[in-house]
Amino acid sequence: MKKAFSYFISIILFTSLIGCSEEKLGPSIFDTNPPERNEFDKWLLNTYVKEYNIDFKYRLDDGEADLTYNLIPADMEKSKDLAKIIKYLWLEAYDELFDATGVNKDFMRTYAPKVIQLVGSAAINSSSGTEVLGTAEGGIKVILYKVNAIDPTDIEMLNEYYFETMHHEFSHILHQNEEIPVEFNLISAADYSSTGWQNRTTEQAWKLGFVTPYASREPQEDFVEIIAMYLVNSDEYWQNMLDKAGEEGAKKIEKKFDIVEEWLNITWDIDIHKLRNIISRRAQNIESILND
Repeated sequence: MKKAFSYFISIILFTSLIGCSEEKLGPSIFDTNPPERNEFDKWLLNTYVKEYNIDFKYRLDDGEADLTYNLIPADMEKSKDLAKIIKYLWLEAYDELFDATGVNKDFMRTYAPKVIQLVGSAAINSSSGTEVLGTAEGGIKVILYKVNAIDPTDIEMLNEYYFETMHHEFSHILHQNEEIPVEFNLISAADYSSTGWQNRTTEQAWKLGFVTPYASREPQEDFVEIIAMYLVNSDEYWQNMLDKAGEEGAKKIEKKFDIVEEWLNITWDIDIHKLRNIISRRAQNIESILND
């Protein structure tokens, strides 16, 4: 009886499956239509997604932004300006460097973060009260805040708000792939402070051998701050920093810089001096690219 009953059930199931296969499925509950794109969206698709495999987001995405902050979406016109400037002053600056050397031509396509999310307002750190201008997550995503305050003709503002952050976060991606030399960590080992850095002035940090107070937080931040501050500042700024750092502070900064310079050259084929020259020259032409 059990065999007969099982056989009977199998026939019913088989018949039901045949019936289902012949039925036409109803409309999907999901939206399968391609998203509607405005002209800026189309430009981003061609310029960032297809060219660099980067998803450049200017609409506030709940899945990308840190909603523990009270955030405002980025203005579209400001986003257009910043998208053009980032491409010209960051992505294409590295492209130009590697095109000249003939190596690592796909460098930015390989190592650049896969998502850039813009946010209109600043993010305020509740514990310190400081503004967060940018964050990065695991080499995959960079979030840039305070986009609605952008003045595309003010290179100092662009560097302070965005490009110091971009170079800083991108340098984190590089050292996550290739470790920082151990000897770098030892130069200022006694002066790192995970919380005390917030109470140091810029000149106090210089005298301790750090290029910024934040660099004194821990060795990895120290390492990437050297790269970022060198790339966005002039020789005059750098020399003034060394002069005010005093003999001991300047000696530490220069020793760290030598390690950073060698690491970039040997590990990544990046000549930091040539890269800074490219960035500096391009910074003089920003207004012209905004009208393209």
